[in-house]
Amino acid sequence: MSRFKRGAHVDSRAGFRQEKEDCPVPYGLLKSARKSGQLNLSGRGLTEVPQSVWRLNLDTPEEAQQNLSFGAADRWWEQTDLTKLLLSSNKLQSLSDDIKLLSALVVLDIHDNQLSSLPESIGELVQLQKLILSHNKLTDLPAGLWRLTNLRCLHLQQNQMERLPQDLGQLIHLDDFDVSNNQLTDIPESLSKLTNLVKLNLSCNRLKSLPPAISQMKNIRMLDCSRNQLESVPPVLAQMESLEQLNLRHNKLRLLPELPCCKTLKELHCGNNQIEVLEADHLKHLSALSFLELRDNKVKKLPEEITLLEGLERLDLTNNDVSSLPSGLGTLPKLKSLSLEGNPLRAIRRDLLTKGTGELLKYLRSRVQEQPDGDIKDEPKTAMTLPSQAKINVHAIKTLKTLDYSEKHEALIPDEVFDAVGDSAVTNVNFSKNQLTSVPQRITELKDTLADINLGFNKLTTIPVEFSKLQLLVHIDLRNNLLMSLPMELEALTKLRSIILSFNKFKSFPEVLYHISSLETILMCNNQVGGIDPVRLKILNRLSTLDLSNNDIMQVPPELGNCISLRALMLDGNPFRNPRAAVLSKGTDAVLEYLRSRIPA
Repeated sequence: MSRFKRGAHVDSRAGFRQEKEDCPVPYGLLKSARKSGQLNLSGRGLTEVPQSVWRLNLDTPEEAQQNLSFGAADRWWEQTDLTKLLLSSNKLQSLSDDIKLLSALVVLDIHDNQLSSLPESIGELVQLQKLILSHNKLTDLPAGLWRLTNLRCLHLQQNQMERLPQDLGQLIHLDDFDVSNNQLTDIPESLSKLTNLVKLNLSCNRLKSLPPAISQMKNIRMLDCSRNQLESVPPVLAQMESLEQLNLRHNKLRLLPELPCCKTLKELHCGNNQIEVLEADHLKHLSALSFLELRDNKVKKLPEEITLLEGLERLDLTNNDVSSLPSGLGTLPKLKSLSLEGNPLRAIRRDLLTKGTGELLKYLRSRVQEQPDGDIKDEPKTAMTLPSQAKINVHAIKTLKTLDYSEKHEALIPDEVFDAVGDSAVTNVNFSKNQLTSVPQRITELKDTLADINLGFNKLTTIPVEFSKLQLLVHIDLRNNLLMSLPMELEALTKLRSIILSFNKFKSFPEVLYHISSLETILMCNNQVGGIDPVRLKILNRLSTLDLSNNDIMQVPPELGNCISLRALMLDGNPFRNPRAAVLSKGTDAVLEYLRSRIPA
């Protein structure tokens, strides 16, 4: 009688097969990892890492025990060592010492877990270049970590660390170090040995001071010390020869930091402090500054020396105690954004403040240029003042080189306006706030001198080809019209630096703008633009400001992150899902970095 029951299934190979490990990681993932060298186990609810992961490079694969022949794709003996392991967003409370078995790891990401410690053996991952440990419960780091001298990126934000060991200085190749959102009360002097650092984030800690030795880090471009308890900043910070962005928001500063000879600093964020006075000596050194943020302080007065910041593009004074503005502020050549909400400004009409930066700066410039007989209507009739020119400011034409016929609500510009120019070398034309449906034909008469033209707040539907004859134009303002396109002939405007096309009817990014390599500023908010070509935009290597907010962009191309010349990129108010608002709120550099991280390898 057979010892097997009739009908029972018998596996003839059962005696030759090893019991399969009950592993929460699909075997297909492990098999794929042997070929690619990359394994992503993020968000799988793991409470521990399976042994099969640690031994991925050592154990003979299962298929080698079952198959007698292999195709070219199944040559397990040609497997690649694991170089990238992602374990983020799990429930890991500890890591095994067996992590040392993955000796070829270059990237290890364990962020968003519940780790309270790391194994000493992590120090044997000598090839490691990127280690992400953020959003855990770490209070200390193992001594072995400081043996990872090839490490270039170390993220420790959102942990529970109260101190950093002096051994930190051994990570001499580190270029990105983030230890924000911990409980640090001081920074070790050894930090100064990290001379290759480019980004240093110390925000959201309990720091009361910065060590003067920090100035030895000559390559730092971005330093974030926001949300600490700093009362002052050492002047030696100015010796950081590459520093471009300094964030000191939410501290206890009473004065703007004194940064002598800091010729590279482009952005200085000092909002939410206790600054009452802006010292002239502190301002005059910031010659390269393009963005100065002082919102939510107690500033009462702006010194005239602020006019020395000739590169300034954005000035934020929201919620201070400023009661008046120096007229010279209107002469800053690059200033495009001036935020003054929440100040008791008494010398400037409220309706003027609501008209935007351009109108406010024009008003301030007019105060600088003001003379007792400045307006023709107050002058006696002379040979220069004809009856038909009663509305024309001939004085502005002759002395300021400005032809101003704005806010007249007229559908045509009268011939006498152009006749009044005569032989004057007019460089600025302002025909804004009229009812123009076309660009005046006689504008080309000014082609030999005209550099700045404002045709905003009209009813223009097209720009004529003849506009391209104005080849000295540097600034064009066409906001609040009905434009849907621009002629390709405008590529002849080789000196054009800024163009404002906000509040029009554009459904696509104007093709001609990709061809004007001199452009530094493009403002196209509140249109219907559906997309942008980042590869062609990158050719505009002078472009520093791009405003595409409130359009119809469904997808932001990751390659836009390669447009590294951008210093201000506005994308809010579009229907895309990524980048999310949390990323946009962090500013241009964070958005560009996020986009670059999503470019397919």
